[in-house]
Amino acid sequence: DGVKRGLAGEIITRFERSGLKIVAMKMVWVEKDLVGKHYADDEDYLRIVGEKTLENYQKYGLDPGESLGTKDPLKIGQMVRSWNMEFLSSGPVVAILIEASGAVEIVRKIVGHTFPQVAAPGTIRGDYSVDSAYVSNLARRTTRNLVHASGTVEEAEFERKLWFREKEIYSYKSTRP
Repeated sequence: DGVKRGLAGEIITRFERSGLKIVAMKMVWVEKDLVGKHYADDEDYLRIVGEKTLENYQKYGLDPGESLGTKDPLKIGQMVRSWNMEFLSSGPVVAILIEASGAVEIVRKIVGHTFPQVAAPGTIRGDYSVDSAYVSNLARRTTRNLVHASGTVEEAEFERKLWFREKEIYSYKSTRP
């Protein structure tokens, strides 16, 4: 939704101003098969996503059985995966590969909490998104939080290989201190 909202330039600027180095970037309309690889159809992953969703339902006093038709974390994780896949393939995406010592942690700090309603002011999500887990769960859709950020170095390496071919990644000396 960062592209659809016309915020791609602002988001890129935030990364560059922090001193992070962009080594690859492209705009793509993502095919469903790539999205299916990005959001793994892995039982452990799906169960974790389902459990986090159930935590949000409990936090907001919602009944997942009533609105989702199940309380099974695995089934809920599969639903959320489906919502994420539909959303990611619904429009153009600017894919960016950032390089820096500690890049994953730095990027996560810049983008803010996954759920914009609890993201700190000064972060991308805290400044530009007003969506919430409550609203998105009621609407049975993904939370619109503007930007994806890898959660771990391992996840970042997987996503690097998924989204970019080696010839699309550039090595250069930055003039920034």
